[in-house]
Amino acid sequence: MLYCTHQIRTKGKDTDDELFPDVSIATPWPDLIQSRGGSWAEQKERYNTTIIPDGRTMKEVWDHPSYPFRIFKSHFGPPELPVRKKGGKKIKYLAMVRNVLDVAASMTDFYSAHTDEFRHLWGGFPPDVPPDVRDADGFHPAMKDMLPGNPLEGIYWGYVNSWWPYRNDPNVILLHYSDVRKDLKGSVAKIAKFLDVKLSSSELNTVVNRCSMEHMKKANKFHYYMPLNTDSTWNNNEHFIVKSGKMVNKGHVGKGKDKFSPEVVAKFREAEEKMLGHDPALLKWAREGGGFPPVES
Repeated sequence: MLYCTHQIRTKGKDTDDELFPDVSIATPWPDLIQSRGGSWAEQKERYNTTIIPDGRTMKEVWDHPSYPFRIFKSHFGPPELPVRKKGGKKIKYLAMVRNVLDVAASMTDFYSAHTDEFRHLWGGFPPDVPPDVRDADGFHPAMKDMLPGNPLEGIYWGYVNSWWPYRNDPNVILLHYSDVRKDLKGSVAKIAKFLDVKLSSSELNTVVNRCSMEHMKKANKFHYYMPLNTDSTWNNNEHFIVKSGKMVNKGHVGKGKDKFSPEVVAKFREAEEKMLGHDPALLKWAREGGGFPPVES
């Protein structure tokens, strides 16, 4: 949704992606410490001063004066992200959840999509395992890593559980991937309203077109450069995290259920019950999307 939200804030006027040279530059990812041994304090100022390949500073792109708001990416939820109910700055949060089987299917492609340069920098992670590789139980390593108790547990289960209690907060919009895929135009209009951006009918149509999977794949602005990296083996102008064209796929809803064996599907269903089953409404919504009930006071 980073590219799409950028289209909303520019009302579709950034037709040549001049203000979106890459997702990590136009919509920074502060969670990611870009250098080995680095820290947030150490790289914070470089978000302002770093020169990107076209000669501009990063700040000129992510904090362009024409923007009505800035956009930042995060894999965190509350409490790491301090959702403020009252007072403070007018920070708004857009969170999106997808059916866990579809996330797992996407992750099998994602592991091998990383560049060798990034993998070398981070000690071989993620492993370069082709998407169709399976162990004796029918699991790709990425799928196993997502199960409860394994290294990537928090990337799905923790994220879903952390945002659910805030689903009706005025400065939070919690979306389901399947709902956006079913009604992209309605979803774009909903997000624009949430962000206080008024789009004309023509602007809405332009933004919807640029938010489509087809356009995003063609635009190919999702390499995830690491311009703040200071490691000697990393070339900030040539190296990036994700191989060209590998970040945006077809995005089918139901891909995981169609792709995985009954045994693997059953294992993930069991994990859903364990991690989300404490709230039947949450469990149903995480699987299917649709409306959700209000937060009980």
